[in-house]
Amino acid sequence: VICMEKAIIATNVTKKYKLYKNTKERLLDLLLPKEYGEDFYALAGVSFEAERGDVIGFVGINGSGKSTLANIIAGIVPETSGTVQTNGEVSLIAVSAGLKHDLTGRDNIELKLLMLGFSKEEIKKLEPDIIEFSELGDFIDQPVKSYSSGMRSRLGFAISVNIDPDILIIDEALSVGDKAFAEKSLAKMKEFKDRGKTMIFVSHSLSQMKQFCDKILWLEYGMVKDFGPVGEIIPKYEKFINSYKKMSQKEKEQYRQEALLRQKELLKSLQTAAT
Repeated sequence: VICMEKAIIATNVTKKYKLYKNTKERLLDLLLPKEYGEDFYALAGVSFEAERGDVIGFVGINGSGKSTLANIIAGIVPETSGTVQTNGEVSLIAVSAGLKHDLTGRDNIELKLLMLGFSKEEIKKLEPDIIEFSELGDFIDQPVKSYSSGMRSRLGFAISVNIDPDILIIDEALSVGDKAFAEKSLAKMKEFKDRGKTMIFVSHSLSQMKQFCDKILWLEYGMVKDFGPVGEIIPKYEKFINSYKKMSQKEKEQYRQEALLRQKELLKSLQTAAT
């Protein structure tokens, strides 16, 4: 039974991908009982809870699993094991999440809203607001493949914030496009925050995190390194980033290998617990 105050409950979420050296390996892995390719864990045993109205920032160096976790919470990518329970309508804003490149901006709006279960009347009502928010002007009737990444991001953002979800996941969507649009988007997110909506915020901008988030989930090589209030986690993370940047390639590689050993141990203990 999910507690009504909890917006997201993630329990031991693990995501495994297969890495293949070439197409032949991929085919052999599909066809033969022996396993080919190497296992890569984008996430390993990730657990955290978001209360209703929490704004949680995901931080971590590249490859730590932030976007993978965001996609799993949004229901776009399935987890390999573990569970994610969400309480309410979830919407993901990523740079071009779910946009069909051959269709026009307007067609994309209609398609996305239809897929979300809106009626034709509701779509007619929402469409002008979405187009206005996106500031795309005449481009709205051009195919999305002719858009810059900033324009795609604006369209995605405009659709997601206008459908009024309970849980909003923003993955690097404010890092593209112009400053004025980013500020408008942040203002919209602040309004959501004031209305008590739950938000997940994936960004490299720690200044945005500081002004916006209540809590921080720090991921490292797919594992939870730390989770807690912004004022507690961000200083630790900044300290880590400063020392990490000073490491040589060799030291970084050694750091990674040590983390992957910890990941192996963690996965082993999860398997033992499951049996």
